[in-house]
Amino acid sequence: MAGERILLVEDNMANRRMAEFLLKSRGLIVIEAVTGAEAIELARTERPDLIIMDLQLAGMDGFAATRAIKADPVTRHIPVVAMTAYAMSGDRERALEAGCDGYITKPIDTKAFPEIIAGHLAASRRRSDDKGGSGQARAGREDV
Repeated sequence: MAGERILLVEDNMANRRMAEFLLKSRGLIVIEAVTGAEAIELARTERPDLIIMDLQLAGMDGFAATRAIKADPVTRHIPVVAMTAYAMSGDRERALEAGCDGYITKPIDTKAFPEIIAGHLAASRRRSDDKGGSGQARAGREDV
């Protein structure tokens, strides 16, 4: 897990700092974006191993950004995990329908969060190994 690259898309500085701290404490490299448009651009240029996407972003929300990332042949294989305060009935399904591969609710559970992310990274590596890829191939969506 150490050294893998995470694109963290979060417009709330406190939430971004908490997630960044937890990810970096596991040896992950964190790339930050605060808008949906910035997330799409960084996904294309940085090619992270995983994207953590806040769904409640100003302007282009995380649902639209995820759909754009999943529609692009260059980035569609990158797993996207929704991280959101949306916890209403149907919100998880809506995130998965937009192309998210997993769903984490806020506030972040500081003990569970790194393990959930590690699980998604491991699942992504397994899918890539099954396809003979480089760690970024994507079979179907799954929750880890």
